[in-house]
Amino acid sequence: MTVTAKANDKVTTTVLSIENFQYLTQERWEKLWECRREFLKNPNFNPLDCPEMNVEVALSWIRSRKMGIDPYKLVSEPVLSIEEYRQELEKNRLLIETAKPLFNKFKDMAILNSGFVLYLCDASGLFLLQEGKMIRRNTDGLIWNESIIGTCVHSLCKQLKKPIQLLGPEHYCEELSDIIGTAAPILDEDGELIAVLILGQRMIERPWLDSYQNLRSHTLGLITSLAAAVEGQIKLNKTNEKLRDSYRSLSIANDHLKTAHDTLDATLTFIDEGIITIDRSGKILHVNREGRRILKLRPEESDDRNMQEFLCEGSQLMNLVAKGRNVDTEELICVGDDQQPYQINIRPVLSKTSQQVDVAVLRLNHTEKIDALVARRYGGMAKYQFKDILGQSSEFKKVISLAQRFAVCQENILLIGESGTGKELFAQAIHNVYRPKGPFMAVNCAAMPRELIESELFGYEGGSFTGAERSGRPGKIELAHGGTLFLDEIGDMPLELQAVLLRTLEDKQVMRIGGQRYKDVDFRLVAATNKNIYKMVKENQFREDLYFRLSVLTINIPPLRERSKADIELLSKYFVENYCRKQGWPISEISPAAQNIINEYDWPGNVRQLQNAMIYAVNTSQKDVIKPEHLPNYILLDTSPLKIDDIINTSSDNIEMLRMENIEKAAIKTALLKANNCVPAAAEILNISRSTLYRKLKDYNIEY
Repeated sequence: MTVTAKANDKVTTTVLSIENFQYLTQERWEKLWECRREFLKNPNFNPLDCPEMNVEVALSWIRSRKMGIDPYKLVSEPVLSIEEYRQELEKNRLLIETAKPLFNKFKDMAILNSGFVLYLCDASGLFLLQEGKMIRRNTDGLIWNESIIGTCVHSLCKQLKKPIQLLGPEHYCEELSDIIGTAAPILDEDGELIAVLILGQRMIERPWLDSYQNLRSHTLGLITSLAAAVEGQIKLNKTNEKLRDSYRSLSIANDHLKTAHDTLDATLTFIDEGIITIDRSGKILHVNREGRRILKLRPEESDDRNMQEFLCEGSQLMNLVAKGRNVDTEELICVGDDQQPYQINIRPVLSKTSQQVDVAVLRLNHTEKIDALVARRYGGMAKYQFKDILGQSSEFKKVISLAQRFAVCQENILLIGESGTGKELFAQAIHNVYRPKGPFMAVNCAAMPRELIESELFGYEGGSFTGAERSGRPGKIELAHGGTLFLDEIGDMPLELQAVLLRTLEDKQVMRIGGQRYKDVDFRLVAATNKNIYKMVKENQFREDLYFRLSVLTINIPPLRERSKADIELLSKYFVENYCRKQGWPISEISPAAQNIINEYDWPGNVRQLQNAMIYAVNTSQKDVIKPEHLPNYILLDTSPLKIDDIINTSSDNIEMLRMENIEKAAIKTALLKANNCVPAAAEILNISRSTLYRKLKDYNIEY
């Protein structure tokens, strides 16, 4: 419907109906907001002077202001009492019962699960039904019309008796300025309005984009189709009460079925999943655009096709449909020689009289798409790259260079190194070179019970063992498709599973526990261990053939004690700085004395132990200079300044170390370390009086 009016010698054309849907330009959008701001600020401003404003909307604004409606008021209080609202629901029972099946049908659709809300209001604006993810408030007893909230889709739809759509700034109330409201009237046989169907959706930042314009157009078409379906069903119900002629009833039912079909077709266009409706024999009744793509059907081909044509031998799909239960299953869809695995959700519709399946709705999702979603949610994050691996020693740089060369190859990689040397750091860096966009699935073979590791790696079909999920679950190998599988502590993998893993590595196929078919998988394996696997092979604790399959490319990561002191110093300062930044603290400095102790320690726990020690030191130093006494006790005891071997093996160049003064200073420092800087306890260790020790501390300028 097009409304034309003359305001201040300017002709304004208002497009309010689906027949003449008008695209929104950025200029008009900005002018609408400018007009709204001026209207709210200036009580004398006439919105009819704004050529961008729809005339009917502008007139409604003027009426709303004359009625004294506050545009900033939040209208959430119910107008009707609980009893009054119950009476109104009973009065509109036929309308509600007619519309509720459509609401239930659409509540599981993608459109209502992505920021939309669907309302049914009676002629007065009383909310009768609501469904969707964008529900903002309880609507029991709530009434919204022009006399309560000013300009809104309900009031204009009632006034014009046509489908309309209001953009955010066109609403009178500020509370509605961030949504698009789309409404369509439901009329009785005499053309009088009995209800309004409203679809609300959130505005986006740039609503003039083409994709959003198309969505607005589809939304207007969708709400119009829904209203037509409700209106047709109401008329059908009333007609059935008056008419007994079966032929005429069937004709009306067919008309309604066509309306419902058109409504469903308009809705399913929004969905990027395959939606296929079949009858009990498998005949395809309806298929959306994505479903046609999956089955490789042209639009005109779907009428005379049967779903069983696209099912592989041994398929259980039709048997599951016949059982009439909501079931999720995985099936191969076969189109010619092409076979693709799909997760299929079966939702049957039962006959009210026979309680048998009339039709069934199938929703198809490619398993790779689902696995990718699961992998992103439950897979490990490969956030490290080779530039994040710190080290200056020539030997360690050689290891990094070797790993970078191996990373571009497709062969399996075995990382060998003690616990805490950074094996997973290397694994993530390799992944981010070879397959950075694929999933990174990490499994610690030592941290998982033997009875669970098989299902964790290979997955399982539904019902394959007690406690299994009904729909089954893919394993980490399956989820690693297109990416990297990182098996940490591979030396702890049970011997009986090693043969299954070897078969998977050779064939690049995996079968779930309880499954009957293999699935192709494409992944890069990176394994890691802190054990001597070759020795385990000799002792028959690890399969020799698997060892040679894993160790095609082997990288030995050196322990921290075999790296240069420059590496230890670099890492210790990095850990201190990184931890302080995370906590928002000033960066602590490491005193030369403390750094010497850190450099001399053997670090049996390697880089991980060094990191933990630096976190301890930062916290005990109270975010100041880190001194020897701030280091963990186990480090201080193992790096005491007085060692007999040092004295015996002193070279002639360092003979000064044997001077009594230096030996005494070293003895005092050692005693203080042993006593945790407690002077009385240190004096007892040295077998001297406290006063003597205090004096010597002052003479030698020893801090404690």
